[in-house]
Amino acid sequence: MWGGLLMLNFEPIILTLKLAFVTVIILLVFSLPFAWWLSRTSSRFKPLLESLTALPLVLPPTVLGFYLLMLMGNNGIIGEYWFELTGSPLVFSFTGLVVASCFYSLPFVVQPLQAAFEKLDFKIIEAAYTLGASQVRTFIFVVAPMIRRGFITALVLGFAHTVGEFGVVLMVGGNIPGETQVISIAIYEAVETMDYSSAHWMSFGLLVFSTLVLLLVYSFNRKWSVN
Repeated sequence: MWGGLLMLNFEPIILTLKLAFVTVIILLVFSLPFAWWLSRTSSRFKPLLESLTALPLVLPPTVLGFYLLMLMGNNGIIGEYWFELTGSPLVFSFTGLVVASCFYSLPFVVQPLQAAFEKLDFKIIEAAYTLGASQVRTFIFVVAPMIRRGFITALVLGFAHTVGEFGVVLMVGGNIPGETQVISIAIYEAVETMDYSSAHWMSFGLLVFSTLVLLLVYSFNRKWSVN
């Protein structure tokens, strides 16, 4: 068993962490204004947008992966435009994994942020505006500290959820070593080839990682709820 650890291929682990990092940064950039708008709007389209955002929570990953594959393939709307722009296919590439991961992990970032925004005391924000603070300064020095629980939760859950992807990344990225072979797919391949030692160590690593992530989220939430 210990020999399997020494012979373990760390490339899928590094690729997975890279994918999760890039995905969560992109999601935070787009999710912050989107979640803010959802928390403030009374538009009749809000329930529809919230439902579409939450779809990855209830859809089987293979279903979502299939439709993303259709959209991102060379004959799909997104894939055709990408191929004309770059000259390379979007599917079966790291970039394709990032796009698919953003769709798949979207609710895990948007929903905690939206919940945090909805709990804000907007009288404090209006007071900051009255005192002459700009919208940027108000967000950085007033809103950001007030939503730190939701921000950390969105960051951690978005990252962790991307690390644990399987069905979506398999459909869109396949299993190309060094390019799209993330850790979940590497575990599946190890089991298929009866390399149970490698599968054990990679699975055990994900188990420890997931436990630490949940512990971190609950610990932070408890600390800030007490304060």
